[in-house]
Amino acid sequence: MAHKISTDCTACGTCIDECPVEAISPGDIYQIDPDICTDCGTCADACPSGAISPA
Repeated sequence: MAHKISTDCTACGTCIDECPVEAISPGDIYQIDPDICTDCGTCADACPSGAISPA
């Protein structure tokens, strides 16, 4: 399952730089494309606001 970004997202951009498959898209709240996400968890580890979790 892909990871999910909650409304706690501050759109800081940290997760985008960490995603090895470029599954994250910017916006007011960033989005993870579940068709691309490999569920590696790198984004969740990097997120300073704790907004990313397994779906």
